[in-house]
Amino acid sequence: MNDTVSSRRRLALAWSASGLAGGLWPALTHAQGAWPTKAVRFVVPFAPGGSSEIVARSTAVEMTKLLGQSVFVDNKPGGAGNVAMTEVARSDDQHTLILGHIGTLAVNPYIFDKLPYDPVKDFRPISLLAKVPSLYLVHPDLPVKDLKEFVALAKKKPGQLNYGSAGNGSAGHLAMEYLKMATGTFMVHVPYRGTGPQLTDLMAGRLDAASVGASAVLQFIKTGKLRCIATGTAQRIPQLPDVPTVAEQGYPGFEMTQWYGLLAPATLPPAVDAKLAAAAAKAVREPAALERLNHDAAIAVGSTPAEFAKFIEQERARWKVVIARAKIKPDN
Repeated sequence: MNDTVSSRRRLALAWSASGLAGGLWPALTHAQGAWPTKAVRFVVPFAPGGSSEIVARSTAVEMTKLLGQSVFVDNKPGGAGNVAMTEVARSDDQHTLILGHIGTLAVNPYIFDKLPYDPVKDFRPISLLAKVPSLYLVHPDLPVKDLKEFVALAKKKPGQLNYGSAGNGSAGHLAMEYLKMATGTFMVHVPYRGTGPQLTDLMAGRLDAASVGASAVLQFIKTGKLRCIATGTAQRIPQLPDVPTVAEQGYPGFEMTQWYGLLAPATLPPAVDAKLAAAAAKAVREPAALERLNHDAAIAVGSTPAEFAKFIEQERARWKVVIARAKIKPDN
């Protein structure tokens, strides 16, 4: 048996063990050499820094090895992600992909009166890459130690507690509105232009609470500048093993995470989808990628296109209700 056949067999066995082989591996081997024929541009619809870039760069590094062509990240922020989504939707370049996000796929369709892109028709879901835990935080001086005490205080003082977010329609805004809906509480929303200013005021005591992605606040929790009263994940996270989930504290089925996935414009040949999905799913589970993601408290996923499409549909249905009830509108 020659080295090429041997290596392919070992890789096929590994994929079979991970549950990805059926349907993806044959397409990958068949499509080898057909695509890509040049460097692949991986657009991130947000500014550099934060979880989105870490997920994208971790994926891109490993996909470069798997696809045999450079996969490079191109940050293109603006318009709550709409600028980049519109550009990629209209692209006829066969080597441009984009990072999908809870905001651009499940929120923007319901907070903007009209979008310059169709999140369903203009894109094809390729793979759900990673989820980033949303943490529920309070200022240490607030007299609560966990979510139950926080909810009790909010009900005792309706409208007297406030919470901050990185802006209207942001993941943090959604997370707190979702919590309010689940717990039957009323708090005042204070929108900021970004996570940084919001955290400054939260640590200074000008805000009572907030929900923020784990990567941005773990250091402040560990130094006692913020108190985490619950995680939005289905299970506790290794970085905060003593902090129970929202579900554990009386709200079964509650889950709130930011998520990121790989999308292709509808103009990309469908035959490439399986190859891309296979490479992406394998990329986020490579040891080097896992190390980067774990450091950022991100949870690697890796899925098939069908699984990702179903996930997006479920998220759109869930957030449509929350957005309508909270009457969320985009920042002016």
